[in-house]
Amino acid sequence: PFLLFLWLISVKVWMLTGDKVETAKCIATSARLVSRNQSMHTVTGIKTKADALAQLQTFSNLRETCLVIDGSSLAVCLENLREKFIEVACRAPCVVCCRCSPTQKAEIVKAIKELKKAKTCAIGDGGNDVSMIQAADVGVGIVGKEGKQASLAADFSINQFSYVSRLLLWHGRNSYKRSARLSQFIIHRGLIISFIQAVFSAIFYFAAIAIYNGWLIVGYSTLFTMAPVFNLVLDEDVSEEIVFKFPELYKELQKGRALSLKTFFIWTFTSIYQAGTIMILGILLFESNLVNIVSITYTALILTELLNVAFEIHKWTRFMMASEFFTLLIYLLSMLVLRSYFDLGFIFSWAFAWRVSLITFVTCLPLFFFRVIKRKLDPPSYSKLS
Repeated sequence: PFLLFLWLISVKVWMLTGDKVETAKCIATSARLVSRNQSMHTVTGIKTKADALAQLQTFSNLRETCLVIDGSSLAVCLENLREKFIEVACRAPCVVCCRCSPTQKAEIVKAIKELKKAKTCAIGDGGNDVSMIQAADVGVGIVGKEGKQASLAADFSINQFSYVSRLLLWHGRNSYKRSARLSQFIIHRGLIISFIQAVFSAIFYFAAIAIYNGWLIVGYSTLFTMAPVFNLVLDEDVSEEIVFKFPELYKELQKGRALSLKTFFIWTFTSIYQAGTIMILGILLFESNLVNIVSITYTALILTELLNVAFEIHKWTRFMMASEFFTLLIYLLSMLVLRSYFDLGFIFSWAFAWRVSLITFVTCLPLFFFRVIKRKLDPPSYSKLS
């Protein structure tokens, strides 16, 4: 069941409904929102701030207890003890708010976002859920008998509540990890060519000369690197079957390790190392052919980027293999067309081939060994399952 998945990945669930107290308690029990070893503490009929404070203090001393509160009591708590109520309620395994108005639903979502600094997802199927869905970080609307108001106002629209598990555990997980990898790789792709220019300018007395210009700059951002890089959005680190068998994998995403300052600085260091290696080795190995420094370093740069993409892929598909192959083929054919940038007599020589291969090898091999060693010493949890 989806609610069990949420419990396993430490996601707190609040049930905000307009039903009566007894009806809401029955729904919470039948939907397994409240497990067998948990009890319910019902708070109703609160009129004053003192009563609300006494009830919250009583509930704060309970363990493994679900909080059930009606609309009038909720209004008193939110008006007089907003911070205290959110703090106490968030400690509970789950919260059931009955007889809630649309305004109260939205206010609860905003309070959790503001006071707990948490990411919220609101799921609803009726017009009275629209304000709550719009207030949350992510809104999910269910198309049902009550119409399509909720689905039209939401970020995602589904036909059944059971589809939320696949939306969150599979599509949500893939979306986060793919977006993190893609965004950082695009940053790396821009940094490495910028650092090459910086090293080139520093070596040649900071001359205001661009090492790459014209079609080379255009091709680097489009034909020569775009397809392999954007194919990273098709990558899968684990299968859908394993994700549902071990929903605890989703907990890794809550730590934000896939996209953090640490990973950003790792990619920045990678860009500096690879750019410096390409430029310095290009000059050292081709000291007598500096006129061809553009074709030397640019070819090594393209090969390095293609290998970087290959190292990042977990599961190879036909599209990924085709993008790598055809991108390399397009680059080789472009050498025949862009003769103002490439000297064909020099490029087809053995000296050019083995030296460019050496530059690419030195640029990529240490980072490849670093990733292999890191994976052996600190393997990700999904690698143990797959």
